[in-house]
Amino acid sequence: MKATVFYAQGDVRVENVPDPQIQCPTDAIVRITHACICGSDLWFYTGKDKWKPGSRTGHEWMGVIEDVGSEVRNFKKGDRVLSPFSFSDGDCEFCNKGLQTSCLQSGFWGGENEGGQAEAITARFADATLIKIPEEVANDDGMLTKILPLTDVMATGHHAAISAGVKVGSTVAVIGDGAVGLCGVLAAKRLGAERIIMMGRHENRLAIARKFGATDVVSSRDEAAIQAVQELTKGGAECVLECVGTESSMQTAIGITRPGGTIGYVGVPHGNGTINLSRMFRSNLALCGGVAPSRAYIPELLSDVIALKIDPSPVLDMVVDLEGVPAGYKAMNDRAAIKVMVKLSSG
Repeated sequence: MKATVFYAQGDVRVENVPDPQIQCPTDAIVRITHACICGSDLWFYTGKDKWKPGSRTGHEWMGVIEDVGSEVRNFKKGDRVLSPFSFSDGDCEFCNKGLQTSCLQSGFWGGENEGGQAEAITARFADATLIKIPEEVANDDGMLTKILPLTDVMATGHHAAISAGVKVGSTVAVIGDGAVGLCGVLAAKRLGAERIIMMGRHENRLAIARKFGATDVVSSRDEAAIQAVQELTKGGAECVLECVGTESSMQTAIGITRPGGTIGYVGVPHGNGTINLSRMFRSNLALCGGVAPSRAYIPELLSDVIALKIDPSPVLDMVVDLEGVPAGYKAMNDRAAIKVMVKLSSG
């Protein structure tokens, strides 16, 4: 089969690799119909994360079951499924707490594991990891596009909002106008936020933020951005969603959080900068979040997508086939696309 493989900075290739195989009785083989390129993929693409040449790529995918292991009970050939960006056994202490990304046997698709930017994949712990797409929408191409962001960015934006304590009537600030930040706006709106300040600089992305529910926009950065939000809110936002992961974005988050407020951080951390603990201490700020347990969130988000209550698909602003994945990486790195959907001919 064909799959996308990382070789070096700026060098991903679609090439032939061995077909996936059932290796454990809890595995399933899934023919991939839809996948994505994630903003976090750019960390290894640009050399900021050190990946080994030959690593598989892609952690966001959905598809159709082709075969199942002898112990798989919840799925059969022909079922259409989506996967969170990590697999988990569903049976450990952390899975039982809804923290599947800390599962004792968990892992992330791609890297040393099989990746989703491919024609097929071996889905580990299929019963615990995969979610079946209801048959009534399984062949609705428009609905499948709406569902696809749940594999990562919508669930991660939701995790930021939950971690920040967003509730009905909240004032929220969202740092980062990438797909996760935009989905954070949508998640905050879904949870009842009254005021949502989007912090970003790209007009096409800000237009989506407004569509998703942003009431205000701040396009400045660093100290100027902190001052702008402080003035808009007369003292800071009670809930701040940090969706970038840099030292600068975290310092901005701390600077714009209202005393007693909470920062929900989901940006993959990069850099070894210091955190302004003095301000956090003086203002009684809480810092919550981390890698999103997307498996815990997908069922409720899926229900809302199918019910047409939310639609995160506008973040998917470019479509390529599998052979177009390298061009998709370049487009995202050049800021010519927010998020690329990979649609396979088998879809």
